[in-house]
Amino acid sequence: MKAVQADDQGPQSGRTHAGLLSGGAFKWRMARWRGMVDEIATFEPTLQNETDHQLKKRGLSLRFRAKSGEKLDRLLPEAYALVREAAVRSIGMRHFDVQVFGGIALFRGNMAEMETGEGKTLTATLPLYLHSLSGKGAHLATVNDYLAARDAEWMSPVYRLLGLTVGVIQSQDTQDQRREAYACDITYGTAKEFGFDFLRDRLLLRRMGRQQGDFLGEGSTERWDDTGEQPVQRSVHFALVDEADSVLIDEARTPLIIGSLGEEAREQVVATYQWAAKHAPEFEEEEHYDYEHETKKVELTATGRQVLRSLTQPDILRAVGLIDLYQYMERAIKVHRDFHLDREYVVRDGEIVIVDEFTGRLAEGRKWRDGIHQAIEAQEEVEVTVPTGQAARITVQDLFLRYRHLAGMTGTARSSAREFRKIYKARVVQIPTNKPVRRHRLAACIYGTAEAKWRAIAEEIREMHELGRPVLIGTRSIDKSEHLSQLLSQNGIDHQVLNAREVAKEAKIVERAGEAGKVTVATNMAGRGTDIKLGEGVAENGGLHVILTEMHDAARIDRQLCGRCGRQGDLGTFRYHLSLEDDIIQSGFGRKRADRYRDLGAKATELVDNCSGIFRKAQKKVERRHFRDRSVLLHHEKQRKKMQREMGQDPYLDTPD
Repeated sequence: MKAVQADDQGPQSGRTHAGLLSGGAFKWRMARWRGMVDEIATFEPTLQNETDHQLKKRGLSLRFRAKSGEKLDRLLPEAYALVREAAVRSIGMRHFDVQVFGGIALFRGNMAEMETGEGKTLTATLPLYLHSLSGKGAHLATVNDYLAARDAEWMSPVYRLLGLTVGVIQSQDTQDQRREAYACDITYGTAKEFGFDFLRDRLLLRRMGRQQGDFLGEGSTERWDDTGEQPVQRSVHFALVDEADSVLIDEARTPLIIGSLGEEAREQVVATYQWAAKHAPEFEEEEHYDYEHETKKVELTATGRQVLRSLTQPDILRAVGLIDLYQYMERAIKVHRDFHLDREYVVRDGEIVIVDEFTGRLAEGRKWRDGIHQAIEAQEEVEVTVPTGQAARITVQDLFLRYRHLAGMTGTARSSAREFRKIYKARVVQIPTNKPVRRHRLAACIYGTAEAKWRAIAEEIREMHELGRPVLIGTRSIDKSEHLSQLLSQNGIDHQVLNAREVAKEAKIVERAGEAGKVTVATNMAGRGTDIKLGEGVAENGGLHVILTEMHDAARIDRQLCGRCGRQGDLGTFRYHLSLEDDIIQSGFGRKRADRYRDLGAKATELVDNCSGIFRKAQKKVERRHFRDRSVLLHHEKQRKKMQREMGQDPYLDTPD
């Protein structure tokens, strides 16, 4: 079936979003901030003539003034000029004026939208340094351990030249290592690690009968010298969130929970999960259960319940209530139909590891709640981990709202401006690029079937490869990236696959994706946070070409992938290839309507000719649903904490038995 080109697919532009700085107030702020950039530049000639020792001494002077109560606003011009000069000397990089501009926006508590390749890592040094002068610590939260360690290593010479200490939190760190890292002036880590450390400290304080203020105030540790165990964190002063949309929005639907095992019931619970997983494939939709596509809820029918009661049960299940058995089976059926190996999760070293739906990376340490994770473990016949209760919990929203100062940076904040404003009270500021953007969107191609789409994608890759242009292809899941890999291998096209299985090689694979003739297949945005530099002669040949093989559940994920090309004024192109069998159609419209589109699409070219708006409509429906889920979670968490406070309990901890 022929492809139909449609120009209205892809990122939207020129729209006004609630929460996006605009109008007179925006122009006034921009003019004031540009004036500050000019003021910062006036320090440069003086600083260039000073020795390293004099720079450090000047930094100590700024720290003394900050701790003496002088407002950081007044210190900003000299502090930012100092960081810029330190970066030139220590790592050979000078902040562009637009990066300084971004640093000002971040200090003001905004979400800064900076295009891919505009240097967010270097920009972050400015507000981190300024806030660290208060002596209360500054945290940078990013999406995984690798990026936290990499960014800290890259930027440490800048901070150390100015007399600051830098710490990094990693998943495998001991409590002593964590305490040392949090005691540093600047600490890099992931939101997950910051959150779990917070919860573990609360549990420790409760066991010891100490007050929460013992470690959430100025952070003094002298009072703990004679105690043995100590909290690892100190005050929550300033957090700068890298890839803010991923951390503050995508991960916000799953609370961070520390579980507590109920040993007496453990064997029974494990056996029930395993029994339900064994029999779940025997249940058929509509006959044995109803499936609500909007909420993805499974509910057994009367016939289904009768079938369940007729199943042979081991003796250990005799004491399990019938209503509970229904719920276990409904959960097992949901997992059997909606959660797939190498798409939503992988099995690694006998454990279920979630594949983040937005980044394509392994989400280390995260687990699905409401028994879903345990149902998957039973389905894959690995050890079933059973937290029958929870000791402590906190949402991502609540974690970062605890900070006195919060800012974020990402390449795609604009489409989430309303949510940033509503939940985090932060506005989105679009930072100008250092050079004009020369990224071009090619007309999208739409197909009736997935098979036709994949054939066309393979052909386009072949054409670009013969031209010597590098190609980056984004897929939604591991299995689809491997399917495309097979097609490319059959066509004799040398390529590299980047997905959750290749996380250790991720940075190196992405760094080389811009070399001439390179073909890289990436799951979602695996490799996000790593710069793609064009190889010799590539820019003159049209630059990097990006292919989007599907629309994702959020438009900004598509924008992130598009933004991999055309960095720092380079040439680049991107194109959507879509089919009526894509997941977004079912996610947005439900199975019945999606099946109707597929059936018609395989027969009627006319439908394909007129379906350009279907995909964006489906995507908007999914975006609204996810936003609603996050809002409901936030509302329930507020109500839960309010009730616990009224009862005199710690809102982050479950009450002791």
